[in-house]
Amino acid sequence: MQIVVTGGAGFIGSAVVDLLAAEGHTVRVLDSLLPDAHEGKPSYLNEAADYVIAGLDDLPALREMVAGADAVSHQAARVGLGLDLADITAYTADNAYGTAALLRALGDTGFAGRLVLASSMVVYGEGHYACPAHGPVRPGPRTPADLDAGQFEPRCRCGRPLEPRTVTEDAPLDPRSIYAASKVHQEHLCQVSGFPVTALRYHNVYGPRMPRDTPYAGVASIFRSAYEAGRAPLVFEDGRQLRDFVHVDDVARANVIALTADQPFSGAFNIASGKPRTVLDLATALHAAYSPGTPAPEVTGRWRAGDVRHVFASPDKAARELGFRAAVAFDEGIRAFAHAPMRHPPAAGRGKAQLSSVSGGKLRSRGEAAELSRRFPSHAEESCS
Repeated sequence: MQIVVTGGAGFIGSAVVDLLAAEGHTVRVLDSLLPDAHEGKPSYLNEAADYVIAGLDDLPALREMVAGADAVSHQAARVGLGLDLADITAYTADNAYGTAALLRALGDTGFAGRLVLASSMVVYGEGHYACPAHGPVRPGPRTPADLDAGQFEPRCRCGRPLEPRTVTEDAPLDPRSIYAASKVHQEHLCQVSGFPVTALRYHNVYGPRMPRDTPYAGVASIFRSAYEAGRAPLVFEDGRQLRDFVHVDDVARANVIALTADQPFSGAFNIASGKPRTVLDLATALHAAYSPGTPAPEVTGRWRAGDVRHVFASPDKAARELGFRAAVAFDEGIRAFAHAPMRHPPAAGRGKAQLSSVSGGKLRSRGEAAELSRRFPSHAEESCS
């Protein structure tokens, strides 16, 4: 198959590219190499794939990229919470408008394949809860007053703390951050495109090539960076927030299943381990992988606007319909991640890469990139041989 991966130089996207290339597929990657996350060309780019350095706002590059493709893996996104309205234009431009531009390019080129969207568990907001007295309850946002008082658990209208339950794909969407709203918007845009769309709702992904010390760092990356610097990682709230930590190799495998199965899978799927852990469990497991004397995690009681208390998923639909179950055990994955290579932040003052494409480890001029795009099928076969 001829498969395009947007954001394929990033953490999850590069793992998808590696697995697709290993299976012999023709792989093309579009990535802007955003300077907030990359310092030029990453060393791990797969020699079997072809890379065009461009943003999703470059409609001509998008059209050239997707022409002739059998499937598209849309991984490109601005991630993180999006803490206030100063962030809203960047998230909307990169996530919502970027997805709209991709869909426009697919329509313009007569795309007849399938689209796999990297979505997120953040679309659910808070997870599923029940009250011992009143049954299922959907709590509103937690108030600053409760959080300041250390009352972190969502409460029922009767005042009782709610019990967290597993979230299924039919749960209402309830975004509680700018990033979450942009991911919902991505799903909705794709749903009305007319293409077969598989929305993979990733839970907390960790593993090699995670970005560190950037706006794109996740909690596993933040904790590990603290340990490497000889500092105690700071755990917000009381550390008992429940999440589902899933290894990037499993996430890549779920993408490849959705991209290459005989028939496309339409709808949303939780991509999760099915075994929730607390945030403090994560910090403690990473701590155990380091030498004696490394500072233990510090539970701070502090809180962050936009965070939810508990969200963890049922993996049953993905197992039943995709045939996907996570294979990397938490303890095994965290031990390996503690010493796996990570992506370092750009050096101060460095800008965006100035050439337009990379193929087989070589930078190409913009004219060469355009010619390569016109010859997508034959060139990609050569690069994957």
